[in-house]
Amino acid sequence: MFGDMSEMLNKLKEAQEKIEETKARLNTVMVDGESGNGKVKVQASANREIRSISIDDSLFEDKEALEDFLIIALNNALEKANEVNETEMSKAAKGNLPDIPGLDML
Repeated sequence: MFGDMSEMLNKLKEAQEKIEETKARLNTVMVDGESGNGKVKVQASANREIRSISIDDSLFEDKEALEDFLIIALNNALEKANEVNETEMSKAAKGNLPDIPGLDML
């Protein structure tokens, strides 16, 4: 029904290895988010880890604005990271999966 079981297991193993390689590579892919006309900048990895935050000195006097801009910039960076992550992980998963009925929905 599924063909050679050994071949299917090998393809599943290859798919898992490809996914792990993609995860490692995504640690090096950086995306940026910003708000307040660039006064708050956030850098995140495509694995959705915040790597750096830069805040313009002028915002330290307005705590409420700083908090708002920080939330916007963080969400912006994480949204971009999520898009890259989902695209790359989907490519990695689809590339090596064996032909199993029902898996074509990935």
